[in-house]
Amino acid sequence: MLQVQNIEKYYGSKNNVTKALNRISFSVETGEFIAIMGSSGSGKTTLLNCISTIDTISAGNIFLDGINIAELSQKDLARFRREKLGFVFQDFNLLDTLTIEENIGLALTLNHSDSHMVQKQIKKIAQKLGISDILDKFPYQVSGGQKQRTAVARAMVAGQSLILADEPTGALDSKASKNLLEIMSQMNQNLHVTILMVTHDAYSASYASRVLFLKDGRLFNELLRGNRSRSIFYHEILDVLALLGGDISDVI
Repeated sequence: MLQVQNIEKYYGSKNNVTKALNRISFSVETGEFIAIMGSSGSGKTTLLNCISTIDTISAGNIFLDGINIAELSQKDLARFRREKLGFVFQDFNLLDTLTIEENIGLALTLNHSDSHMVQKQIKKIAQKLGISDILDKFPYQVSGGQKQRTAVARAMVAGQSLILADEPTGALDSKASKNLLEIMSQMNQNLHVTILMVTHDAYSASYASRVLFLKDGRLFNELLRGNRSRSIFYHEILDVLALLGGDISDVI
């Protein structure tokens, strides 16, 4: 589904260049749940921004469903984001003037989809995520966990190819975080939703099937969960984070 080929990202001017990403390559199969980890400044957020087309790469290629996103025009990029990518952010990014139902269906509405189909899709995904009873409420009327479930529903409602999650549990308490991670895991296992999640939290990463570790803009290590329990995988993640060095409090 996703191929990242030798991508590089530079910031700054000719005399003061920072290399945020240094020849990173990896691929993502349909139905995988991948976590990206690393300390502050490792390049994990930059990598997600480049894949999500929020930022542009300086070199290399990124293919999603066979489309080279570096070659898309600005007009095509906007449609590409709506149709192919779903976003889950730490701060929810919901619109306070829209109801939960309207927030979920926003991308479909922008694509001028049939209104009957939009309502059907919204009700279907809301039921799966346990938020059917709050569709007529506004974001300020619901809890943080319900807001994050709404964000997940919005990311999935149009059948997007890839869900991109940037620290999705960062604004939640431990109970809401666990609930959200279990929902994402169930979406991945039961609905074969493909997820790419940036996180600094080893507990969150342990829900993934594979973890990529970045250090100084490079791919440092990779862990596959396989058939191991989440508890064992969690401790293996902590071991790799210790090898990353630096201020471990930044990454666990």
